Amino acid sequence: MKTYAIAAIPGDGIGSEVIDAGIEVLDVLQRHQGGFSISVERFDWGSDYYRKTGRMMPEDGRDQIKHVDAIYFGSAGDPDIADHITLWGLRLNICQPFDQYANVRPARLLAGIESPLKGVTAADLDWLIVRENSEGEYSGSGGRVHQNLPEEVGMDVAVFTRAGVERIQRFALDLARTRPRKLLTLVTKSNAQRHGMVMWDEIFERVKGDYPDVTTDKMLVDAMTTRMVLDPKSIDTVVATNLHADVLSDLAAALTGSLGIAPTANLNPERRFPSMFEPIHGSAFDIMGQGIANPIGAFWSAVMMLEHLGEPAAAQTLMAAIERVTELGDVLTRDLGGRATTRDVTKAVCDAIRGTNSNGL
Repeated sequence: MKTYAIAAIPGDGIGSEVIDAGIEVLDVLQRHQGGFSISVERFDWGSDYYRKTGRMMPEDGRDQIKHVDAIYFGSAGDPDIADHITLWGLRLNICQPFDQYANVRPARLLAGIESPLKGVTAADLDWLIVRENSEGEYSGSGGRVHQNLPEEVGMDVAVFTRAGVERIQRFALDLARTRPRKLLTLVTKSNAQRHGMVMWDEIFERVKGDYPDVTTDKMLVDAMTTRMVLDPKSIDTVVATNLHADVLSDLAAALTGSLGIAPTANLNPERRFPSMFEPIHGSAFDIMGQGIANPIGAFWSAVMMLEHLGEPAAAQTLMAAIERVTELGDVLTRDLGGRATTRDVTKAVCDAIRGTNSNGL
């Protein structure tokens, strides 16, 4: 029996609530499914750790987790600590050194959940957004000079490398090739950003020739937001820069019903380092400790983790259980219009995995 080592890093806010729920669901799944097991080690890094040590994670933190099979991450962010400290001190402190350059965010209507877009069905909205996750606008290049003086200057420099751009575009084209529609949209802003974005366009024109079976088109990022709202069925797979795909994927999550259901995979496709899986909803301190956080984003992230680990049957079982619960509609959290708690949804999904009937499933 294969045993997978998982590093669980709940992080901040509701991260602990949804990651604990995800671990519970994974435990039920491994017992029900058989054929594999999951060994979870918890690392309580984040803002509380920062208050004690001045760091979001230990200096040797990556060494502690570099040999695991996958990382299950909750969130980073605390209203009392500057966002750039929490993000760069934890999440990006893992993503960038582990070269998790491919961020993959599926967005589709789950059974029983309606889009805020009138008349849009599951057949109309089934997207896969691929985000370059290691450079671009979030490269960390830049600085500040003359701080606190009237002439102070702050600069963030978007860094695009030919190697980084080509590898994410090929990754996205390969993914698009596996999907029924074989359709990929490149999103840039090359009308206004005439250097890095033009390079993205030029590289894509060359690379796409190696994928004659994939239909491609190109959009400016502002026009893409309009297309996502007005013509969602025209979209399938999307590839964009770190910043652009970050924004577009949050819009995509809202259009599928709630940020609370959206998952993310931060992949090192070559598997030289572990990949990391997380819900996109953030730390949500406004609801922390109330027991009402939506755990579906964490569950769906676990589905992506199982797929990455090579357990497609278990991934399918978990996804089916999630959608069985959402389709019934009587165990939904407040962000989806229901009144269920995190505990209610977790129990319902566990029962759906087991095939029991204790929650009307």
